[in-house]
Amino acid sequence: MRDETILSPTAIFVGSILFTAMLGIVDWASGYELQFFVFYFIPVSAAGWACGARRAYIVSVVSAVVWFAADLFSGHPYTHVSYAIWNTTIRLVAFVVLAFAVARIRALLTEERRISDQLEKTLSEVKTLTGLLPICAECKKIRDDKGYWQQLEEYISKHTNAEFTHGLCQDCMRKTLKEGDIPDDVTEQTVRGDSSPCPEVGLGTPQQ
Repeated sequence: MRDETILSPTAIFVGSILFTAMLGIVDWASGYELQFFVFYFIPVSAAGWACGARRAYIVSVVSAVVWFAADLFSGHPYTHVSYAIWNTTIRLVAFVVLAFAVARIRALLTEERRISDQLEKTLSEVKTLTGLLPICAECKKIRDDKGYWQQLEEYISKHTNAEFTHGLCQDCMRKTLKEGDIPDDVTEQTVRGDSSPCPEVGLGTPQQ
């Protein structure tokens, strides 16, 4: 299946880290009163879609750490540092959940497309015969759509994926052996012993 992404996963992963760092700088420069929390979803989602869950988790941790640093150095007053840690933990959980969801959705879509392509390939290889087939009542040849008569095996092989191996049923084997002047006891013994290919007996050779 062809990958729709133009950039490589490594390039997108590095770009996500750099984008997160730029967000941290903007977040720090704008002060703690102006929040850029939702913009951190962009690099996390990009990494989850193009790079998989593992790298998306790394971007999630980096995003949480960058946000914490920007919030801390922007002079955000906290009565206790535990509040800053709590806020960072909440953001980290949100980033990780988003990374997992995006990576999981991408994996499911990829698997669905793989199965769809495989099913389409399988269906394209399947040939079926439908409708009424003109067949000779005597020789069992089939007339094709161009008016030519073909052997049954040739026609079916051409229009399906079936292949033929030839043998003799019991009735035809009896008839063939009888035409070769084979004794009845030998004929019955042969028919009971093997009803697939015709045994190598002296067909057409009259007994002395």
